Amino acid sequence: MFPIRDDNPTFLTPYATYAIIGLNVLAWVLVQGFGGEQAVTRSVCNLGLIPGNLLQTASLSPASNSFEAACLAVNSDSWLTPLTSMFLHGGWFHIIGNMWFLWIFGNNVEDAMGTPRFAVFYILCGLAAAALQVVSDPDSTIPMVGASGAIGGIMGAYVLLYPRVHVHMLIFLGFLVTTIAVPAVFMLGYWFVVQLVQGLATSNVGGGGVAFWAHIGGFVAGAVLIYVFRKPELLARHPYHGWRRDGRSRLWHRIDR
Repeated sequence: MFPIRDDNPTFLTPYATYAIIGLNVLAWVLVQGFGGEQAVTRSVCNLGLIPGNLLQTASLSPASNSFEAACLAVNSDSWLTPLTSMFLHGGWFHIIGNMWFLWIFGNNVEDAMGTPRFAVFYILCGLAAAALQVVSDPDSTIPMVGASGAIGGIMGAYVLLYPRVHVHMLIFLGFLVTTIAVPAVFMLGYWFVVQLVQGLATSNVGGGGVAFWAHIGGFVAGAVLIYVFRKPELLARHPYHGWRRDGRSRLWHRIDR
């Protein structure tokens, strides 16, 4: 399943969402050379988050291949790597997929808190995602990059703010491609369960791959932080937060809470 749009209106111009997408694209172009192999490898090694290097525990788990050894040689143990890694990606599908999810869900979450708060919220979710990934494998020598942890935080906030809003999904059934619309609580709840199952299944498996625990950490952080960052006065006017539509008149009515 792949989301293509939602039925969620916005009231504010999502400047922070635009800016975050722009920063990721700029990093992809200027730092990662449009996905050139050498540029991507160099950027991932230099600016990616390596838990074992960050915590100075890499010697407890020696690098298992030449790539990891080379990254350890050049990677900084600076505490900035959890931040810099959030704006780097490993390939075209990686950045396109992340930016697409960010656009679909980010503008509505920004709509609930305003631009400055959303920018801080996004960074905090990304840092929480990185923290859980580090805790899950503190000796790892594999670089981690990507915005998906922070975007997981946006999804965690979205499902609590707008659980009933319909998300239109692209479905692949063999040779048949179709679309369905499902409530956000179903789509995002399913996504979270998949991340949790995959995270548990790969906890004791070495090697690279998807940072499932970063996704989980971001999602949980977003679900918690939304209660701090949301603005009631912005949500009060939003038809998908605390409102329902009458089936006959098609008018919106406030739900008593």
